[in-house]
Amino acid sequence: MIRCIAIDDEPLALKQIANYIEKTPFLSLENQFESAIQAISFLEENEVDLMFVDINMPDLNGLDFVKSLSNAPKVIFTTAYSEYAIEGFRVDAIDYLLKPIGYSEFLKAAVKAKERLQPKIEENTEVHGNDKFLFIKSEYKILRINLSDIRFIEGMREYLRIHLQSEKPIMTLMSMKKMEQFLSPDHFMRVHRSYIVNLDKISTVERNRIVFDKNIYIPISEQYKLKFQKYLDDNFLV
Repeated sequence: MIRCIAIDDEPLALKQIANYIEKTPFLSLENQFESAIQAISFLEENEVDLMFVDINMPDLNGLDFVKSLSNAPKVIFTTAYSEYAIEGFRVDAIDYLLKPIGYSEFLKAAVKAKERLQPKIEENTEVHGNDKFLFIKSEYKILRINLSDIRFIEGMREYLRIHLQSEKPIMTLMSMKKMEQFLSPDHFMRVHRSYIVNLDKISTVERNRIVFDKNIYIPISEQYKLKFQKYLDDNFLV
């Protein structure tokens, strides 16, 4: 399933794209916004595969919005102005839909997105790990890391920063999804789009944040709050 958001300052156009997403079997509508600014905070805490973005919007237009994202999802632009097409493709847009948009045109663009995203969707669907250690590549070296030494893992664009108990952090080129699939859910939990924590290292939780020390606070986002709260409830002594 391809996770999508729709952004358009025209309510009717936004509703149409949202309806098209919901009727397409391989698309999932995660949220919809009437401005790009509203979408930014959502993207900071939630993973999205594909965005349908209107170009001509007030305050922050669609092109500038996509350019502002450090690790932007794939995008299909929608607009009433054909002159934006070339610039749209310069930011690696999958497609460009000219309003008014019929479902057949929408579906063609969605299928194109599916073909582009399929390797990502199927990436390492079967990842086998163990409960003791892992090997990663970092700076031309292959390093062994004992899982018990990991405090938390931080996502940084296409890289991960692995924070260890008594050593400096280690950087590796890897997706959060791949790491999450490898790690045992009995000991590790994703609590934010950008953070996986070692449950055995948690000592304090304060105001929806995991406190590792006075300078390190890991936020617990809305997307993962219920799962983390269940973990707390299952282990809470009253």
